[in-house]
Amino acid sequence: MNTAPSKPIILEAPVFSPEVLKWISENNFWSLWVPKTYNGLESTLTEGLQKLQTLAKTDGSLGWTVTLCSGANYFIGNLQPEAANHLFLTSNKPVCFGGSGGVFGNAEKQGDNYTISGEWHYATGAPYLSHFTLNAKIMADGKEVLNEDDMPLVYSFVIPKEAVTIIENWNTMGLKATATHSFKVDAVVVSSKYAFVYNTFYLPQPIFKIPFSVFADLTLWVNYIGMAEHYLEEASIILEKEILEPFNSLLNKINQQIYKFAEDIEVCTNNETVITEAYIETIHVTASASVKDISHAILNIHPFLGIKACSQQHVLNRIFRDYFTATQHHVFSGR
Repeated sequence: MNTAPSKPIILEAPVFSPEVLKWISENNFWSLWVPKTYNGLESTLTEGLQKLQTLAKTDGSLGWTVTLCSGANYFIGNLQPEAANHLFLTSNKPVCFGGSGGVFGNAEKQGDNYTISGEWHYATGAPYLSHFTLNAKIMADGKEVLNEDDMPLVYSFVIPKEAVTIIENWNTMGLKATATHSFKVDAVVVSSKYAFVYNTFYLPQPIFKIPFSVFADLTLWVNYIGMAEHYLEEASIILEKEILEPFNSLLNKINQQIYKFAEDIEVCTNNETVITEAYIETIHVTASASVKDISHAILNIHPFLGIKACSQQHVLNRIFRDYFTATQHHVFSGR
């Protein structure tokens, strides 16, 4: 797929070069899902997935970082209008959200503010972010606040990068430039207007009618497909077409699956049709199974690629390391 502008030169490094970050910003990829009224691209689901897949095929770290950060910017739909206006319409610099989906901290309610403390893991693109997103248990007078199901009440928050301390502990074999570091916050006071809840939306665009779990499944899934397509492309330089044909057929089938799901979701959101829990589960099960199938296909091919593919400098080795690092994401790892 050729839906991204001319490709930047990307070398394996702990962080993206200033040139790559400039290229991302100039193409407005951080705001892939953000409405045009907030200076975004306002991509449809299919358009956005195609862009992310192309970026992942170009480079695993590039696709993964843009996916997770544009996915965090997607939270503009969850933000209270006053907060969305302030964050996206008053800044002269690119707005890039990112953070953690885990609940690793507490937010003590004090009037209209919250005092937040904690340490969160796996914030993709940490050095590139303008704001961090995090989930925290709500506390009042030192006690957990419970929701209507008698479970701890959890809100998500957006806080500026200046209030965060990044812990540089991302030392993986692949996806190095995603710089998916941990971060901590110590007694930072945040206004309640910067709190939000998943699946509660304030913006009318169809993209914000998609259940967040479906959005996460589909946007991550295209990364595995894109990296696998890159792997197949490079492997075809070394191996005969007949050896790679089963892998090629598998990827064609998976591409048909994901874009049929995207088409169906777009029809539902445009017509304001309810997306059932059963269909949500079907998407997740299909995506998870396809990632496992891709993994097995790569592992079957890799031993035939020779010593070159074992060199860390070879592109096939890099794609291999990026792909299998990505498979450890909790959404598809089964943990």
